[in-house]
Amino acid sequence: MASPRWQDRTKLKSTEPVGRWMLRWDRFVAGWASFNLLWVAFDITYVPLRTFWLQRNLYPIPSVPLVVPFTVIPDITPHVDPIKGIEPRRETQAYLEQFRQLDKVLLTVPTGQELQPSQLAQLNRQAQLTVQLIDSNPFMASEASGTVEKIKNLLRQRADRDSARQASSLLLSPERIRTRGWNQERRFWNDQVLPLVATNYWRSIDENGRPTDHFWRIDLLLFQSVFALDIFLRLIRLRRRLPGLSWGDALLRRWSDLSLLLPFWRWLRLVPVLERLQTSGLINFEPLRAVVSRGVVALLAVELFEVLSLQILDGTQGLIRSRRWPQRLRALRSHQSVASSSNERELVELVRIWAPLLLSQVAPKLAPELQGLLGYSLRQSLERTVVPAPLRQLQQLLQVETGITRQLASGMVESLLELSRSTGNQLSRRDDVQLELLQGFIDRFWEELAAALESGSALERSQELLCALIDGAKGTYLSQINRAGIEALIQELDQLMTAPSPASPKDPATLAP
Repeated sequence: MASPRWQDRTKLKSTEPVGRWMLRWDRFVAGWASFNLLWVAFDITYVPLRTFWLQRNLYPIPSVPLVVPFTVIPDITPHVDPIKGIEPRRETQAYLEQFRQLDKVLLTVPTGQELQPSQLAQLNRQAQLTVQLIDSNPFMASEASGTVEKIKNLLRQRADRDSARQASSLLLSPERIRTRGWNQERRFWNDQVLPLVATNYWRSIDENGRPTDHFWRIDLLLFQSVFALDIFLRLIRLRRRLPGLSWGDALLRRWSDLSLLLPFWRWLRLVPVLERLQTSGLINFEPLRAVVSRGVVALLAVELFEVLSLQILDGTQGLIRSRRWPQRLRALRSHQSVASSSNERELVELVRIWAPLLLSQVAPKLAPELQGLLGYSLRQSLERTVVPAPLRQLQQLLQVETGITRQLASGMVESLLELSRSTGNQLSRRDDVQLELLQGFIDRFWEELAAALESGSALERSQELLCALIDGAKGTYLSQINRAGIEALIQELDQLMTAPSPASPKDPATLAP
């Protein structure tokens, strides 16, 4: 029994590059390309996920204040932000700086103590900046308007108010600071509000009007240069294996590698990376490919077979509905058809082969059935024509009649079978005159059949019946293909591919210890 291709170790070894140095180089490039693929994924997702990289906190349920910290991850935003042209926004930086000054001023104020004029000024300034932050929405430029809504919701929940402005004024009022103390309030601002404010940023624009992005420089220096060298080496190896191949044709054969050199659509590098991991032997994707391709191929095969079957049936119906049947039949004559290169008359040879087979071997074995059929027909004829109705009641006369019909039928069948044997033996011998006569008979047959179809109504009736038969086949056969389903095909393929092959007792592999 055939085994899956991914289990055939000989085929896997044949795809590995030749030479230890080339094998090491291919594995290095495969690993380096995999790292580049991760680098590209990080580059594409950095800006949308910058809040996570900044805070290193994960919120698995957005509507629930559940935080999963990832403090083991270092803060990489100071190193990556300049590459993406990201800078702190002035409004939010001023807000954070003002809060730090307020925190220094109020940190020494005990609970219940009245605030000094300088402290009141700092508190009022912070309240004004909070209202300004809510009204101006500086997060709109960084496409993070939802952050302002989160801040508003936090303020409303903290102050138990319907308006975010009123809530911010209440939370930063001197009465609340005096009664509750600053240590309790500063924890709310530092843990919930300020981290959201710190996520805002401003991104510069280059001369082309696009956001600044210098990742391509790192990609060009560290990765694309290695990929270009690897592609060049692969082209050299390909031309050594196929000396008659030009550089252009060799490059076309490695067209999938060109995505490694494109500065855009870098996610297309997934295809050549997987191909390098497979050919270098680091990872075997063949089982996964076989599982995926089986379902796709089974689906496409069923639909393709349905379309082809329907097209063949429709084409057959078109031929049947054609009024050119008699002309097509006449075209089958020997002087109308095109002779083959060897001047053989295929139809005549076919009749010469099948006629002796039917007359000499098949027909003699049908003697009992022919005798019964012919005897019954003779007996019916005698009863209707020869024997009068009053004499049919005599039993002896009926027995004589039955014997006569049996003897007549037996004699006629024997004569016909003898004629059949002799005719078959004669046809089995090659005779030019006989072939000419047979060819004339076949040509006459097609001519008379075409004339009969032209003169009567059999042509139209035959066309209607055959087309109705094909329509019935469309409705039943194609629906059975759909009902069979893809799962049955996949299961059958799995049984064929995974069933253990019966070991032969002479197989040396089974006799090995």
